[in-house]
Amino acid sequence: MNIILTGFMGTGKTAVGKRLAKRLGWRFTDVDELIEASAKKSVTAIFAQHGERVFRRLERRMIRQVTRGSEQVIATGGGAFIDERNRARLRVSGPVICFTARPRTVLARVKPRLETRPLLRGSSDPLSTIRALLRQRTGAYAKADVTLDTSDLSVDEVVDRLWKKLSPYVCRS
Repeated sequence: MNIILTGFMGTGKTAVGKRLAKRLGWRFTDVDELIEASAKKSVTAIFAQHGERVFRRLERRMIRQVTRGSEQVIATGGGAFIDERNRARLRVSGPVICFTARPRTVLARVKPRLETRPLLRGSSDPLSTIRALLRQRTGAYAKADVTLDTSDLSVDEVVDRLWKKLSPYVCRS
């Protein structure tokens, strides 16, 4: 069994995932980091040089690979759960938790590194872009097992809430 964290950029998947994995004694797996290591390029460079289609193909391949393992907290990229094949693989692998946050909160969290966010890079109005992307993804995100708004929560508060929801079902090492 794995625990999968998905949701929009800036909602806390990586920060929460690392802490939750440590608490469980499991491995933390960041799909985007694995893609970067495999491609020997940043996600931003992959988007810029090859486009989103190539990135999504690499993402599908990496999700297929990581879901073969167990006792991992897996953080996906914000768009991974939109792909039906990814969603099916991830859901079979373990419970899927979708983090959400208000658009202004997302912008505040990602603003210091806006240029490293391929879907926001170069946007003249990043807040409108965030809102549009969130509208496009709402249906897919709604298919997660648990949804948690992280807008007003610290990383520790999110971990504690997840712990309470998941610990009865998770065998801790």
